[in-house]
Amino acid sequence: MSEVLDQLRIRELIPHRYPFLLVDRVLAYVPHESLSAVKNVSANEPFFQGHFPERPVMPGVLIVEALAQAGCLLSQLSHDHDGKGERPLYVLAGVDNARFKRPVTPGDSLALDIEVEKTRRGLWWYRCEASVDGNLAASATIMSAPG
Repeated sequence: MSEVLDQLRIRELIPHRYPFLLVDRVLAYVPHESLSAVKNVSANEPFFQGHFPERPVMPGVLIVEALAQAGCLLSQLSHDHDGKGERPLYVLAGVDNARFKRPVTPGDSLALDIEVEKTRRGLWWYRCEASVDGNLAASATIMSAPG
């Protein structure tokens, strides 16, 4: 689908809020298949005060969280409404094979690319990559489950 999701729509789908909402925009998605999103990394991010003041680097755990939020957005967007018109909230259930290839710093636009690897019994597995200017910054296999 070519629908772009802005902050308002993203906040309707997941409960995260500043400073922990780490997806700024969904650029495209195909239900049950893939999602592309972006996190614009600002020098004003609160974590840069301590990580690290003299050489700010986005913590790897927050890159993984951004990927997990993008994956959960894909699950939310893919899920058919139940009889009550409600979707389950998908939460992070596992991270495997996390690898970090380059630092993410203020001013970077972090591209979040999610592909569904498989689904089973309500669980979703995604192949995830985060990149900056086409250069891989991090990758992981992430699992989510309805919470």
